[in-house]
Amino acid sequence: MAILVTGGLGYIGSHTVVELLQNDFEVVIIDDLSNTEKKVLEGIEKITGKKPAFYPFDLKRKELLSQVLEAHQIEGCIHFAAYKAVGESQEKPVEYYENNLFSLINLLSEFKARNISNFIFSSSCTVYGQADQMPISEETPLKMPESVYGKTKQMGEEIIKDYAQACHKKITLLRYFNPIGAHPTALIGELPLGVPNNLVPFVMQTAAGIREQLSIFGNDYPTPDGTAIRDYIYVVDLAKAHVAALKKLLASKEDTLIDIFNLGTGKGSSVLEVVQGFERANNVKVNYQYKDRRDGDITIAYANTDKAEKELGWKAEVNLEDALKTAWKWQEYLKVRA
Repeated sequence: MAILVTGGLGYIGSHTVVELLQNDFEVVIIDDLSNTEKKVLEGIEKITGKKPAFYPFDLKRKELLSQVLEAHQIEGCIHFAAYKAVGESQEKPVEYYENNLFSLINLLSEFKARNISNFIFSSSCTVYGQADQMPISEETPLKMPESVYGKTKQMGEEIIKDYAQACHKKITLLRYFNPIGAHPTALIGELPLGVPNNLVPFVMQTAAGIREQLSIFGNDYPTPDGTAIRDYIYVVDLAKAHVAALKKLLASKEDTLIDIFNLGTGKGSSVLEVVQGFERANNVKVNYQYKDRRDGDITIAYANTDKAEKELGWKAEVNLEDALKTAWKWQEYLKVRA
């Protein structure tokens, strides 16, 4: 029996595939390569000594998804595949709704037809909007997200919960905070095609001279240094949480199960702190300038991770600067590889 990982060559997906393989799961990957490249598969194989099955297509192609599910005995799914850039989602709302929701509905439809359970959804802390209190727990009321990207995640959660209740399935919603860093081997990491949308890849590329200057969006937030605060979690720690969540689902004897977990470190760091931490950790300088706030961004978000620690036996272990060291090691590898 195998685990289907959609978007399994993406940033979080590839690190999770590594952890699954190292925990002796058989893995089947579907990824349309829209924000990654096939070379990631080589990195996964070098790290693990195993080569997962890989199918390069868009999940909106339901007929191809059906063929993959016919070809493999799938006992669960971790669904990463989605467009994920907050800023871009504001400019391309129709494309985001179409891609992120149609692919999800196709998956659930096929799983329902084949009576497959154990579905993990890659969600986001954006579903909380700008929460009124910190830290954010799973009991924090959801608000209308600030971005179209966040709305697709919130809608996705509602679709999956309705599906689980009506069809008696076991599902888990994992609400990530901000993943950073790369695998310690530097064989896989965050690989944005074109201009990065996330902070740390832009910091890396600026330090490496690929980008002239980093833009910090907003220095007038009501925070100690005026820049927005997020909870930055090391990507390998995050990947390990997926394995823990999957094992919990597979072990559960319940007919219907809806689990929700926040995945972060429980500590907030400002954008400026990340930049300065990167400079300290790697002994490099980052040229940056302040710009106006970006549409769709919130002021502050960091997690209460008590539930994940208690129920999954999982806790983030790697601190901010150590995670940023792995990011720079990955950037140096990309330079050599190029």
